[in-house]
Order: sequence, then C-alpha cells, then structure tokens
Amino acid sequence: MSTIKVLNMSGAEVGTVELSDGIFGIEPNQAVVHEVVKNHLANRRQGTQSALTRAEVSGGGKKPWRQKGTGHARQGSTRAPQWTHGGIVFAPKPRDYSYNVNKKIKRLALKSVLSAKAAEGKIIVVDSIAMDAPKTREFAAFLNAVKAEDKAYIVMPEVAANVVKSARNIPGIVTTTATILSVYDILNAKTLILDKAALATIEEVFA
Repeated sequence: MSTIKVLNMSGAEVGTVELSDGIFGIEPNQAVVHEVVKNHLANRRQGTQSALTRAEVSGGGKKPWRQKGTGHARQGSTRAPQWTHGGIVFAPKPRDYSYNVNKKIKRLALKSVLSAKAAEGKIIVVDSIAMDAPKTREFAAFLNAVKAEDKAYIVMPEVAANVVKSARNIPGIVTTTATILSVYDILNAKTLILDKAALATIEEVFA
C-alpha cells in the first residue's frame, strides 16, 4: 500500500493514510477507460436533432408541370429533396443514443483512473471538508491552501449543501459523493480531492 499525506483545510499536514493497492495501485486499462468514457458521452447526448422529410414540409401537393412536352425534367412535387425548400433525404429524427456497459467494466475503468491519478501524485486527502455557510471566497482559499489545480474533482462522503454551494461558482470545480464517482470527471480533472471519510467509503464500496 502507498502512503499519502492527510491535510486539513488550511493546507497543514495532520497525518497520513494508506491507499488500497486494489483500487489505487492497479495497472490502468486504457481500452476499458476509453469504452466507459465513450459510453458516458453517448449517454449525455440529447438526441433531439430533427429535420423535415419531403412528406413533412408544407406545399408541393400539385405536380409543377405536365409529365411530357415541356422540355423540363419530369417532376412530381416542388417539395422533393432537389428543390429549394424541399425535404431532407434521410432527415435526422429524435433518438436515444444511450447504451449499457457491463458493471465489471465500469468498476475496472474507475479503478484504472484512480490508480492513474495516484501514480501521478494528483490525489489530495483532506481530513474533513466542511463549510459553516456557503462562502465561495473561503472555499477558493481552501483550494489554494491545499495547492489544488484549476480543475479539481472533490469527493465527499455524503451531500454537503454548503460545500456544493461554495464550490459551484468556481470554474472547473466539480463536487460529488463517494458512491457516484464518474470516470469521465476524474479523468477530466487535474486534481482529485478526497475527504478522508469519502476515501474510506470508496475503499469499502469498490474493493
């Protein structure tokens, strides 16, 4: 097991904690991480794009000219795709892009990104992250004290309203709880900040 410093919200070292090798010390599997990130992005797609086919655009009920004898190419409707204001061929319609990924693959991807962050030294453990009131300035001071980079992923043991409200106006800062970690958000963050209680929950849930 690797050992990491535990800081308080002022940035002072108050102890150490060991990181589980089964979660923070495995060889990252890039293929699995790629699959889970691709799934995450696909599930986020709204799928609301829509265009009109020739059956849905207005007009075009009358044949523009007779079939033969005009010198023009034969036409049946002014709303066919080759006409201005005509319908779209194979028009996109609202659809669901989401799909499922095996739970074991998700868990392996999560362990892979956590291990990668640990190997890079980008994990900060704080003994307790708490705010008495929503104070963005005080929370920004905490981030500076622990030397967090501009894109940080903060993991709490449970929802703390004051922490969430304090952090939400700071660009690049994302807060979550230990039981709903996102592989994409961990990968996207430069620094992973763990409440010590959240670290214990992660090791208990994902061991």
